[in-house]
Amino acid sequence: MTPTAPGFDGMPPGVRLLDTRELAHDWVRLSKTRFEWQTRDGRTLNTAREVYHLGNGASVLLYNRTQGTVLLTRQFRLPVWLQEGGDGQLIESCAGLIDPGDSPETCARREVAEEMGLRVEHLQPVFQAYMSPGSVSQRLHLFCAEYTPGSAASRGGLAEEGEDIEVLEMPLQQAVDMVYDGRIQDGKTIMLLLHAALTGLDGLIQRRSVGSPIVNNCDLGMDPNQRPTLNAPPAIPPQPLA
Repeated sequence: MTPTAPGFDGMPPGVRLLDTRELAHDWVRLSKTRFEWQTRDGRTLNTAREVYHLGNGASVLLYNRTQGTVLLTRQFRLPVWLQEGGDGQLIESCAGLIDPGDSPETCARREVAEEMGLRVEHLQPVFQAYMSPGSVSQRLHLFCAEYTPGSAASRGGLAEEGEDIEVLEMPLQQAVDMVYDGRIQDGKTIMLLLHAALTGLDGLIQRRSVGSPIVNNCDLGMDPNQRPTLNAPPAIPPQPLA
């Protein structure tokens, strides 16, 4: 049995900040912090880490239960293009940064209006997540919301922010298949789509209670390597809205 450091009793290790200096501050702030922290076996380590302070964000998966469809966006992402080449286009759920003083819900509604031309009243909180906790302080608030077919704009985004966003409507099953074949690679979008696949579109309005068991393929008697299959319309290519 691994010994536990005195005074910690298995809780997260203690941390003492030594110094922090700012390396850059343009669109985001980059800092480097030196700190000491005590491991669970009693050692004290002196470590330095760089952290990107992006600010928190919100993302929304828009769905329609009657059609079994979801709305997603497609836009150019420079880091993706620098990493992979190609056209740099990424399919994502609607998302944005939370402005100072705003709530995650306010941010979510604003981004849906800017990117898709829609107004949503009822947001269903799903979960919160750190996407890259080793170097990025950002926490994302993830939501689902229902939309009315035919109400979304075909393109969105703000010209002053250099955005050119295409709005896509597709069956949920098609979107899940695109996760597994690599056409959807954005982390927040993958989490929201697999949540939808796990619960079903009707289940999206039921928020999981704290402490409830996690449902997975093994719980359902399924092969853990089998992708979720939904009772959805036949798969068709993603359709840009006219």
